[in-house]
Amino acid sequence: MSGRAPSVVFWLTFVPLCWLAMMAVHEAGHVLGAWLTGGTVERVVLHPLAISRTDLAVNPHPVLVSWAGPLFGALLPVLCWLIWRSASVRSAHVVRWFAGFCAVANGAYLGIGSLTGDGDAGDLLREGAAIWQLVVFGVFALAAGLWLWHGLGRSFRESMAATEHPWRTTTLAVAALTVVMIVEFAVGAG
Repeated sequence: MSGRAPSVVFWLTFVPLCWLAMMAVHEAGHVLGAWLTGGTVERVVLHPLAISRTDLAVNPHPVLVSWAGPLFGALLPVLCWLIWRSASVRSAHVVRWFAGFCAVANGAYLGIGSLTGDGDAGDLLREGAAIWQLVVFGVFALAAGLWLWHGLGRSFRESMAATEHPWRTTTLAVAALTVVMIVEFAVGAG
C-alpha cells in the first residue's frame, strides 16, 4: 500500500493509544495524590473496554486526590513534551499531540462533569468544590489542548513524507497499541 494508507492506519491506532495512555496518566495522578496525602489505594482499573478509575480503601483528603487525577493527567504530558522539545527530539510533535489530547480530555471531563455531576467532578462537588472551579479548569485545559494541537497537521504530514518508510512509524503505533491492550486485558477490569 502507498499514498495515504500509512497515515490513516497511524491515526486509527494512535488515537486509541492516546486514550488508553491518557487514562493511565490520569489514574497515576490519583494514585500519587492518594500516596502523598496518606491514602491507601485498593485498586486501579485500567482496561481497554472500561473507563478507568482508582478505588481507595482510605482517603483522608478526597478533594486533593480527586483534583490530582485531572491536574497530573493534563500537566505531566505537557512537561514531557517540553522536555522532548528542549532536547530537539524529531518526534516531539507526537508528544505534543498527546499532551494536547490529555489537556482536552481532562478539561472536557471536569468541565462537562461540573454540569452532570459524574466522575471526579461529582466527587469534587460532593466534597465542596465550586462549579466555577471545575468550569475554569475545564476551559483552561481545553484551550491549552487546542493550542498544543494548533498547526500540528503539517508536522505529521512532513514527518510521514520525510521518511522513506512511513510504515515504520505506523507499525510502531500499531505495536504500542497492541502491547497496551494486551497488558490491560491481562490485568483486567475490577
